[in-house]
Amino acid sequence: MKLVHTKQTEDESLEALIKRHVRVIPDFPRKGILFQDITTLLQNPGAFYQVIEGLVRSVRGTSFDVIAAIEARGFILGGAMAHKLGVGFVPLRKAGKLPWRSFRQDYDLEYGTESLEVHVDSIHEGTKVLVVDDLLATGGTMEAAFKLITRSRGKIAGARFVIELAHLGGRERLVQAGPDNDISFDALYRIDAEE
Repeated sequence: MKLVHTKQTEDESLEALIKRHVRVIPDFPRKGILFQDITTLLQNPGAFYQVIEGLVRSVRGTSFDVIAAIEARGFILGGAMAHKLGVGFVPLRKAGKLPWRSFRQDYDLEYGTESLEVHVDSIHEGTKVLVVDDLLATGGTMEAAFKLITRSRGKIAGARFVIELAHLGGRERLVQAGPDNDISFDALYRIDAEE
């Protein structure tokens, strides 16, 4: 099998490139959910490259010290961004995955309950943190990430996503959950209604 580099044409927006490479799976993980599967985007080197470049461009003018990303797809994006930008990377893991003392935050998803954890020494007091994930839906997972960063005495500098399901109100939830008004939000592809 050969992977073909997909190039973004001059006429194609980054949003169109993402839409073309994301597989939408109905009724996963439960009935009524339209799951935005970015694995098809990640396996295409050209599309993956364009998305990382777009995320990096989106943080110009945002001051931060480290990137924290949410397991698992967020790790791929946040790790690539941290490497490219020359900053540290902090993994926000699912419960029970970290080997040392950790802060834990429970949260509700559209389809269940989960927990995130971070090592107690991952984020130092005053550290400015950019949080990265693949998707913003209702905002529950990212709100839990914000709470972990705040508990660690870090400062939330912003949040970046590949896709935002705007009709689910996650951005509004995060604005209310943020500890101050200086949080920078952006998504490369915003979906305003179910597609």
